Amino acid sequence: MFTGLIGLLIFAADIWAIVTIIKSKAPDGAKVLWCLLVLVLPLAGLIIWYLAGPKN
Repeated sequence: MFTGLIGLLIFAADIWAIVTIIKSKAPDGAKVLWCLLVLVLPLAGLIIWYLAGPKN
């Protein structure tokens, strides 16, 4: 039960990150790369994007 909840929270955070990336003013190529990183490495990609991703 607890692992399912953590998985759901990570999934929701990834969706939020992808929406935020798409809405950002970053170039299209950077948006694609950030989205791929978040999709391929859900938790690590989310953390990396949060720390180093494009800021609005």
